[in-house]
Amino acid sequence: MISKDEVKHIAGLARIGMSEKEIEKFSKDLSSILDFVEQLKEVDVSGVEPTAHITGLENKYREDKFREFENIDGIKKLFPEEKNGYDKVKSVL
Repeated sequence: MISKDEVKHIAGLARIGMSEKEIEKFSKDLSSILDFVEQLKEVDVSGVEPTAHITGLENKYREDKFREFENIDGIKKLFPEEKNGYDKVKSVL
């Protein structure tokens, strides 16, 4: 079982303030979670193939193709000002 001092230490690391009642509750809760994890370690999974997800979906990638942008002049008209060949916009802070 996780002691109250260990719960206080964990709460301190997480910068969480806890009352004595909460410390006692979490001591029991965390201990039961760790007990359950120990139960899971007993299950024989030697014949089970690891999976990342069960849907079978795969990412579909499109081919990366270069193409010229056709409306450069239309975009340049949207900028309020040009300086030294660069389009100038208001600073973003």
